[in-house]
Amino acid sequence: MEAIIFVGLQASGKSSFYREKFIDTHIRINLDMLKTRHREKILFNACLEAKQPFVIDNTNPTIADRSRYIEPAKAKGFKIIGYYFQPNLEECKR
Repeated sequence: MEAIIFVGLQASGKSSFYREKFIDTHIRINLDMLKTRHREKILFNACLEAKQPFVIDNTNPTIADRSRYIEPAKAKGFKIIGYYFQPNLEECKR
């Protein structure tokens, strides 16, 4: 069971990387799609309970942002993997 957490600015390639590497194996949890933290938490908890691998596809810039996923996932026995997306600032601005 894997909990994958992406870290990076908008337009840094996180969602494209998800589609290339994880679309067939991991549920994508993304605030842009879900719109509220409440909906995000429901899907996140469902993945934990079902032992379903997932990817957190948000910017996750701070330790606190990442901790909200890491601690509960660790408690359920998930392997935590982080990906940092080095931004190309000019690309992100566009």
